[in-house]
Amino acid sequence: MLHIVDDEEVIRDSLTWLARSRAITTSTYDNGAAFLAALDTKKSFDPQGECVLLDVRMPDISGPALFDTLATRGLAQRLPVIFLTGHGDVPMAVDTLKRGAFDFFEKPFNDNKLMDRVQEALLASCDAGASAEIQSRLGNLSIREREVLDLILAGKMNKVIADELGISMRTVEVHRAHIFDKMNVKTAVELARLLK
Repeated sequence: MLHIVDDEEVIRDSLTWLARSRAITTSTYDNGAAFLAALDTKKSFDPQGECVLLDVRMPDISGPALFDTLATRGLAQRLPVIFLTGHGDVPMAVDTLKRGAFDFFEKPFNDNKLMDRVQEALLASCDAGASAEIQSRLGNLSIREREVLDLILAGKMNKVIADELGISMRTVEVHRAHIFDKMNVKTAVELARLLK
């Protein structure tokens, strides 16, 4: 999902058309407040990734101020931001990129280069989503399960894990089953791939 936030209708329409040419779904907003309101009612992120094309100069909330809000909410990786502007300069571009923006394009821009970067941002968003999901699963593990997990990842057998932790082999098996269930894997190999 590509979120287009620009106060000019003609820009929103042309970007929507451009995104459709690459089979990218869009949602458009004529100001930053409307985008934030939509974001506040959002229940989940698109598993195909999401990014924001954000105009720098808008009447209610400027693009950089909106980006700061996203960054403060911890959403800059889940919602990579590509700035668009007809009034940019090198210091502004450098500053936004240093603060974590995905890219910065000046109008007029090369359509293909912009859409290539949008697709890269969508992939980055997917990766960030997958990483957040894995961290959430890890957060559901107990302290003992984390200890067992570390030893499983080190390639240790249940008997060795039991000896090292001073617990029974049956307890290790129970922890192992809980870990696999919580991490949504069936084997130690899948677990290792997930956490590499």
